[in-house]
Amino acid sequence: MTTIHGIINRGIVNSELQFEKMGYVSTNIANYNTHGYKAVRFEQILDENGYLTGVERTDYSPGALQITSNNFDVGIDGMGFIPVTSPTGDVAYTREGSFKLNKDGYLITNDGYLVGDGIQLPVNYENIEIKANGNVEIYSNDGTQRETLGTIPLVNFLNPEGLKKADNNKFYLTEESGEPILDKNNTKFRQGKLEVTNVDIISQVNTVMRLNASMLASFKVMQTVNEMYTNVLQLNQ
Repeated sequence: MTTIHGIINRGIVNSELQFEKMGYVSTNIANYNTHGYKAVRFEQILDENGYLTGVERTDYSPGALQITSNNFDVGIDGMGFIPVTSPTGDVAYTREGSFKLNKDGYLITNDGYLVGDGIQLPVNYENIEIKANGNVEIYSNDGTQRETLGTIPLVNFLNPEGLKKADNNKFYLTEESGEPILDKNNTKFRQGKLEVTNVDIISQVNTVMRLNASMLASFKVMQTVNEMYTNVLQLNQ
């Protein structure tokens, strides 16, 4: 038999879970214009006692590719991640390919991570081309001379949902994700394009509206139960 205390406790726990889900949805909406951002969903399950439990899941499905005017931008047309190395040597994985050059001519992310193992462009290079397989090539002005400077790698994971999410659209491997698997037959890179987020903004707004209605109903129930509990205490005095 469920007591008044149990009803109040269950209402509080379930409301906290609803607030937590609202936080994930708000984050998705806030990152709608962030290139390469992957939508996060908070799946809730109602147990036999009426309590909600939840688990975070990331949607790694590819987003659409947007044309840019930057030859250092690289979009991934399909699944996979680009390994990037921090200044301290930590390896992360990302799908955001908005790259640039640092003062030493190395291809880096916007926050200073080296792309791959480090691809350095000479000071006097002319035209640059990033092939679908990741080869970074420079050409002379007349296009007669070509040099391959390195290759941007693409890797996959057996369980990408096991990756640990970090700031700036980066992920780190875990035991659950498994080790990265190099895509030796990669043809997915698209120069001059960036992947937009896969957030479905209409779905997210609808979720906010449903959560708002659900939380208001929960608060109303708890308020009613609290009033009943107060009346019972007054009758016992």
